[in-house]
Amino acid sequence: MAERQKIIPSLWFDQQCEEAMNFYVSAFSGLSGSKQKSGIISIQRYEKGMETPGIEQMTGKILTGIFELEGFRFMALDGGPIFKLNPAISFFLNFDPARDTDARKHLDALWEKLAESGQILMEKQKYPFSEQYGWVQDRFGVSWQLILTDPLGEPRPFIVPSLLFVGAVAGRAEEAAELYLSIFNNAKKGALSRYPAGMSPNREGSTMFSDFRIESQWFAAMDSAYKHGFAFNEAISFLVNCANQKELDRLWEKLSFSPEHEQCGWLKDRYGVSWQIVPERLGELLSDPDEEKVLKVANAMLKMKKLVIADLEAAYRE
Repeated sequence: MAERQKIIPSLWFDQQCEEAMNFYVSAFSGLSGSKQKSGIISIQRYEKGMETPGIEQMTGKILTGIFELEGFRFMALDGGPIFKLNPAISFFLNFDPARDTDARKHLDALWEKLAESGQILMEKQKYPFSEQYGWVQDRFGVSWQLILTDPLGEPRPFIVPSLLFVGAVAGRAEEAAELYLSIFNNAKKGALSRYPAGMSPNREGSTMFSDFRIESQWFAAMDSAYKHGFAFNEAISFLVNCANQKELDRLWEKLSFSPEHEQCGWLKDRYGVSWQIVPERLGELLSDPDEEKVLKVANAMLKMKKLVIADLEAAYRE
């Protein structure tokens, strides 16, 4: 991406984080037609001495892993079996013939890798909205929507996170987009297609597809009133890197809707979407070569709800 990525999707795995990251880096390399690279950036592991009940059994597993797919950054972690990945949040992969003359070939190649031992949610084929599209949940549980985009349309990035509003929040995709546009900077409305009459159970006028840009990053949002058996949860969250405490406090106040879910910088908004509101400084503190200092910072963080930069710095200096 041309600008620094401020909002980073975070993927929660049950003991498979490192295997998943290696798979994605291998599968995605060179498939978007861009000159961006894929690779693992950093790994921070659970260490002995972290002061949270039950965390000792995670020693050696991944506390935070940062990796990039064609220049788009993700975070991943080993969190155990508490939360399960599901298609409520997926990722559009835009294969654009205007950007890549082998877009169809690359789409087919990546589809085969992601579909192996995975689950097909929508068959890869021609649809009214695309010459080639398919929706797949891979072997690790992450969902991807691969689409051959219209080369004459307005360009979008290769990877775009997509939110599917179902169950209790079905019909609120447009409302949610408006909230996010009002909270974050460098925001812009994109496309909006509404359901017409006669598409029950989807309500006429609700969002069939939309996209919007916040912090210079594109997101998609859709409503679906069908019974899906899943909803937003912590298995995919969005980490927001804040420049200072003032920005962190503002986002925390605007987004947090469920005090009982506030923990270690995590919160849930009114739609059930999970966010991690963290200071940019935290990554620097946790990557310090002094393991004792890192452990002190980690233990301080694990005891907080909203993160306080001054307290993290104090733990680092102890």
